Amino acid sequence: MTTLVLKVGGNELDDPAFVAAFAAAVALLRPVPVLVHGGGKEIGIIQKALGGEPRFVAGLRVTDAEALQAAEMVLCGSVSTRLVAALQAAGAEAQGLSGVDRGLIRVEQWQHPDGDLGRVGRPIAVRGALLRNLLAEGVVPVVAPISLGPEGSYNVNADEAAGAIAAAIAAADAAPAAHDDDEAEPEVVPAVEADSEPAVETPAEPPAETAAQGDGTDPAD
Repeated sequence: MTTLVLKVGGNELDDPAFVAAFAAAVALLRPVPVLVHGGGKEIGIIQKALGGEPRFVAGLRVTDAEALQAAEMVLCGSVSTRLVAALQAAGAEAQGLSGVDRGLIRVEQWQHPDGDLGRVGRPIAVRGALLRNLLAEGVVPVVAPISLGPEGSYNVNADEAAGAIAAAIAAADAAPAAHDDDEAEPEVVPAVEADSEPAVETPAEPPAETAAQGDGTDPAD
C-alpha cells in the first residue's frame, strides 16, 4: 500500500467543523499518512499584531523578522496543536513537529531573481528515517514547514515541504516502513481544495512547480 503525504492549506483550519471532519477522514487511513500543513490568513493577522506589514516581491510574500515570528507562532503553535488535538480526538495517534525539530527539513535560502524574499527557504534535505520510524509505530506526523537553514529557521511553502518529504520517505536508504513488503512510493495528496469538504482518497502527483512560485500565496500555505 502507498504511504500518503497529505498537504492541507491553512485557510480552512480555523473552522472547527472542517478540522474535525478532516481529522476523522485522516484517522481512517491505513497505512497512516504524513500530514503537512500551512497557516493561511492567521499568519498575516499575527504579523500585523506584532507591528509588521506584509510586503511582496513578484507577488510573493516577503518573510521578514515579524513575518517569520508570526509564521512560527501559527504553524508550530496554534495550527499544529489544533490538528494534533483533532486527530487524537478522532482516534489517531499524532505527533506535531516542525522542519527544525531534529533538523527534519534542511533548506537553503530562496534566491528569487526579482528581489529578496527574506527568510524563505527551499528544501535540500529531509531526514526521512525520522518520519518512517513514526509511521512504523502507527503515528501520524503533523509537520509544520518551518525549517532549518544556514541562519536558523526559515519559512517554506507547504507544497514544497510535502514534495520533499514524499521523496525522502521513499528513498532507498530510509528506515523500513511499517509494511516491509510494500514497494509503492509515497504520493503527495492535496487534501484540501477551496470551498470543498476534506478529500484524502485520491492520490495526485506532486506539483512540478509549487504554489509559492507563481500564485502569490504565502510560503507556508
